[in-house]
Amino acid sequence: MRKTPSISNDPMYQLLREGKIDEFNTKKQSGEYCNLKCCDFRSLDLKGIDAVGLDFRGAYFRMSDLRGIDFRGSLLDGASINGAKISGTYFPVEISAQEILLSLEHGTRIRVVRESKENE
Repeated sequence: MRKTPSISNDPMYQLLREGKIDEFNTKKQSGEYCNLKCCDFRSLDLKGIDAVGLDFRGAYFRMSDLRGIDFRGSLLDGASINGAKISGTYFPVEISAQEILLSLEHGTRIRVVRESKENE
């Protein structure tokens, strides 16, 4: 059963909701834990976030400003980016351009394709 994106009480998530990206990045870099799975980021400006190592599985980014974010070291399985601003955004190589476009235009949940290791 898929969990509905929600507004979490996690203090690090609340920093993002309040637009305190620099404070979030400072605390993250000092090792502070944050739980961002299935969080609602609807219409937030997240430009400048250090997304490396963050778990955004199931997150909802509808109409968010994600410009310039490097998600290559992030988990985005099941996230939705419907209507988001994504100019200059890096996505993990496991996510096809078609998946990104479907999520951007239709709000589908991003499916991450991992290559099978059977033939190695």
